[in-house]
Amino acid sequence: MTGPLSTHVLDTGRGRPAEGVPVRLERMTGGAWRPVASGTTDADGRLRDWVPAGEWRADTYRLVFDTAAYLGAGAFFPEVAVVFAIAEPDRHHHVPLLLSPFGYTTYRGS
Repeated sequence: MTGPLSTHVLDTGRGRPAEGVPVRLERMTGGAWRPVASGTTDADGRLRDWVPAGEWRADTYRLVFDTAAYLGAGAFFPEVAVVFAIAEPDRHHHVPLLLSPFGYTTYRGS
């Protein structure tokens, strides 16, 4: 198992993994989003083992994908934010992003 949270960005328009997408993980704390971790997707479009020990617990989180860094300055969706709630922090969670120039989809993976 890789860390408590992983993500995978797939470029469905090009039919390949999206390498080099900056991703931030934030946690809702006291009514504001606070940074937890950040990283960049690898050659396979994946980001794993990036959440610092002690920073993962049952709470509300937000993954922010800087899609303009990958798609370019004219991107229709320059940023994608995915908010999710963790009820079982001892389980691994995988939140992938399927990305195209004019759309995106996400889901809870395994």
